Parts: sequence; C-alpha cells; structure tokens
Amino acid sequence: MTAGAARPAPAADDSERRWADALTAAALLAVDPAGLGGALLRARCGPQRDQWLACLREILPGGTPLRRLPLNIADERLLGGLDLAATLQAGRPVAQRGVLAEADGGLVLLAMAERLTAATAARLSSVLDCGEVVLERDGLALRQPARIGLVALDEGVDDDEQAPAALADRLAFHLALDELPARGPAAGAVSAAEVLAARARLPQVASGDETAEALCQTALALGVASLRAPWLALRAACAVAALQGHDCVEPDDAALAARLVLGPRATRLPDDAVPAPAPPPPAADAAPEPAPADAPPTPDAAPPPEAAPDAASAPPAPDAERQEAEPATEPTADQALAEVVLEAALSAMPAGMLARLKAGLGPRCPAPAGGKSGALQAGGLRGRPLGARRGELRGGARLDLIATLRAAAPWQGLRQREALALRAGSAAAPPTPRIRVCRDDFHIARRAQRRETTTLFAVDASGSAALYRLAEAKGAVELLLADCYVRRDRVALLAFRGAGAELVLPPTRSLVRAKRALAGLPGGGGTPLAQALDAAAELVSAIVRRGGTPLLVLLTDGRANIARDGQPGRERALADALAAARRLRATGLGALLVDTSPVAGRPAAAGGPPSAARQVADAMAALYLPLPRVEAAGLSRVVQGLARGR
Repeated sequence: MTAGAARPAPAADDSERRWADALTAAALLAVDPAGLGGALLRARCGPQRDQWLACLREILPGGTPLRRLPLNIADERLLGGLDLAATLQAGRPVAQRGVLAEADGGLVLLAMAERLTAATAARLSSVLDCGEVVLERDGLALRQPARIGLVALDEGVDDDEQAPAALADRLAFHLALDELPARGPAAGAVSAAEVLAARARLPQVASGDETAEALCQTALALGVASLRAPWLALRAACAVAALQGHDCVEPDDAALAARLVLGPRATRLPDDAVPAPAPPPPAADAAPEPAPADAPPTPDAAPPPEAAPDAASAPPAPDAERQEAEPATEPTADQALAEVVLEAALSAMPAGMLARLKAGLGPRCPAPAGGKSGALQAGGLRGRPLGARRGELRGGARLDLIATLRAAAPWQGLRQREALALRAGSAAAPPTPRIRVCRDDFHIARRAQRRETTTLFAVDASGSAALYRLAEAKGAVELLLADCYVRRDRVALLAFRGAGAELVLPPTRSLVRAKRALAGLPGGGGTPLAQALDAAAELVSAIVRRGGTPLLVLLTDGRANIARDGQPGRERALADALAAARRLRATGLGALLVDTSPVAGRPAAAGGPPSAARQVADAMAALYLPLPRVEAAGLSRVVQGLARGR
C-alpha cells in the first residue's frame, strides 16, 4: 500500500473492538514484559500511537524502567562496556551498564524499527531470548540481567518497509493502529494497582495441557509456522488469568490470548472455516426409485414384513452393537476449547486480511526495499558509522580516538609500573605520560557509504528488432526508467544498430531526457552485438572508477550479424559477442538480458542448441527473461534485486 493510497475506515464497532484489544495488549505487556517479549506497533507518528503509548505509561507501576533506544545506537551504549573516564581515573577497568541492562524489569521503546540493521536486531533478539547481556570485550567479562520487553515502533509507509522478521517473531503482540480512527484521551484497560497485583499473582497461575494443545492446534490451523507464537500465546493467557484474578487459565483467557497473539499472525484460513454447502434435502413427495429386479439387496434395505423375524428373538445387528459400545460422537472438552480458541483468533483478523486469506492470496510478502539501491562501500570517509577496527594509520585512514583510548585504558596500570621501573633504572629517562598508548591500541574509524547506482540500458535497434519487438522493448525500458527515477538511480541509454554502438544518453537522473532519447531512437540495420558489449564494458569501467554501482539491462534478440571489426557474418559475429560477454562476466557485473525475439520463451528443440540470446546470457552470467513471459512489474523487481545483490 502506497503512501498516497487511501485506507478504508473500519466500521465503528470493529474499531472499538480493535481499540479495546490494543489497550488489553498494553495491559498484558505491563503485567509480563519479559515473558511476552513486547509489542510491534505498526503506526506512523500520530495520535493513535501517542494514545496507546500514553495508556501504557499510565498503567505501568511506579519504578518500572522505561528507556528509549535510538536507531543508530552504538554497541557500547546498547550493551554496555568500558567506562573510559572512570577507568582512566581509577587505573583499572571499570564497566558501565548499557541501555538494555538499565531497563531490566521494564520496557524499551525502539523507534523506526523498520530501519533497524541486522546486527542490532540480532543483539536485541539474543537479549530477549536469554534475559541477560553478555559482555566480553575491553578487558571485561560480565553478565548483566536484562529481562526486558521491547516496544518496536514500525513507522514504515509501505508494506515493503517492515521490522526484521527475527525480531518481530519474538514480540507477542502485532498491532496496526494506522487503520483505526483517532479517539479522545482514553484511560487504560486496567489501573497501575491492578497491574501490580497481577504481577504478584502471575507466578501462581497454572495452565493445563489442554490449553497448550488448543493454542498449538489453533496456530497450526491458521498457518502460523513459528514455534514461539503458541508459547507467547500461553504466556499471554496466563497474564490474562492473573489480571482476572484466576488461579488457572480458563477458556475465555485462552481465547483472548489467541485473538491477540495468533490472530494477527494468521497466513491462511483453517480447512473447516468455510463449511461446504449441504446437499439439498429430498422432496417429501418424491417416491423412491424402484430397484432393478436382478439387483442385489442393499445392506440398508429393510426385509419384507412376512420375512421379518421376531424382534425379540433376532440377534442384534452389528451396527446396533457398535452404537451401544461407542458413546454418541459429541465434542470433548478439549475439542470444544480448541474450537473456541480458533473462533476467537479468527475474529481478530482485519477485514482486508480475511478477504485475502479467503481468496487464497495470503499475507503480502515484503517487497524489495526502495530508495538508493547502490552497494554499501565500507572504509570511506563519509557515510554511516560502522564502528572501529584495530588497524594502522595509513592510506588516509582516520583514527577513532575514543576506541583507541578504550583499548589502551585496561593496560594503564601495567604500563605505568613498567614506565616507573624503567625510569628508576635510568636518570635520563623522559617523564612518564599520564596515558600511555601503544601502536597495538590504534583503532580506525569505519564508515559505510551507499554508492550511487547507474542502470545502463543497452537496446537492440537493429532491423530484426525493429521488425518484431522494438516498440515493446521501448515500452519495457520506459517503465524501467520510471522505476529508476523513483529509486534516484542514474540511467544511461546505449543503442546499437548498423555498424556500431552509440551512447545515446550519458548517465543522468533526468527522466525527461531519458524518455526523449528513447522516443527518438530509430531502428534498422545490422546487429553489432559484440561492439555493444564492448561499449557497455567501457562505460561500466568508468562508472566503477567514479565509485558507482553499475547495472546492465540488455534488450536484444541475440541475432548478431556484424563482427567486432564491422564485417558481416553470423557465425563470426556470434563468436565475438560470446567472447565480449565472457569479459563482462569476469567483472562481476550485475546484468539482465531480456530476449526480444519473436520466439522468446519457447523451449529449444530436442538436442538442439539454445537460442542465441540465451547463449549470450549464459556467457556473461546474466539473468535471462523472455519478453513474452515477463511483465513490467516483473522486470522492475528483477532490476531491484540485481541492485540489492551488488
């Protein structure tokens, strides 16, 4: 869903129910933050999110830690580390607590979770699993308790901007408040005193095996593949029971937990959620059809009255014995509990999700991320910091002073004693510095800067292409140009026909210039494919020298008939093209070949060679897509995947 798309407003009663569920989730999170892991709040900055967070703060008991976690927080502040000032003053390693250890027993608010790096997400996931921070660096070896709950604020605008899946899997509640209308100041579902009493009651709450089985069956029926989901639902059921004052988990508690935890995670409808239509009942006045004379008697047919034996002396039928031995097929208590829990979980799904599941589409998969798609270039002087690494001061590297002092601080006591011993043995020894830094302590600052992506479109404008597919190829290129403009990539256009290749449009960000150059591209002449690949290689080399990330999109039918020296001949032209393609492959270039031939996509004859376009694609290790089998959206996704993979 795009940013400008209007979202349908849910019904008033549905909105009230979802608001009540969201406030109930906040109350449960306040009761058991560490056991439930936390909540993933899918909401942009607005009144809905502010109201939910205000209710959460209101019901937290006094003294509960609540810490904010910046997006690009350093590991020393996140996990803790060496207190540099105290260490230098004391002459021995002094540790400081990180944000996660400071929030022990409370909650941590993480802003912009959709932009969280994989490394930080892994560290947070480890702390959520273990409940402690393990610190082994800078001369320290500590284990600090960090039993926390995480409130991840997912501010993604589109469906392709989502929090890391590994982190979201560890959070019990997934709440989407953007689709709900704003409301006035509302009190929390419970009070802080009730939350405090529920915390004291929670360790004594018992849950039977039937509750766990019902939650697992519900998760299986809804297509929830994670094993953490039913466990988190069971923890939520215990928290509900503690809030309600129950000594054990009751069916209503399990149903509410399933609605809050399993409902938003559903990926399919259960098999029996949509009952099959019942057969129409037979008409009352319809007479049974007479059986043929030679037909054998059916087992259900009743004997004629004159042949019927005495009912008192007749032995009981096998079916009657089976019915007497087996009780009536009524649902057991466990089956009834599982049905109640499943119905509660189904009621929590939004109307849009329920419609998609009924249609068999399932939840939307994360699409490729937008924005700049160039590869990350580490080691530059600009860009996002990546921390420090031990290294030498050469090649324009910058010293990370704080990291260097942290590395030197644990050794100050030993170095000072060594310096005093040397000074005592020599009267001409220089004065001892306050801080002694050795060469092994040097740490180099590392930064990652996303390189600019340049997509080079090489379009076959030869006579064969103009005769069949040049118009369609221009349409595909125009759609790809628009996608590159959205991602702020540079584009270049290379056309080849006749006796050579021509750079029609140098690398630019102007979509108007690119469309004008594409529209004025004439067609006709031979196919100098080898010269086109050589020209593309030169332009790619120039882009790499400028620090960019090149991508090549080649649209051709592969029917080369002009060799590298300009002489006609199909066999020699194809051999030159394959040789040029192999040289491009050696550069590691991300490439896509779109086959524009009229027979593109058809299987090759048995035992025959593949098409010429397929041979060129294999020679330069490019993705091969036949134009009849791919749409513009598919081309766009492939190009974005190439950009992310470089």
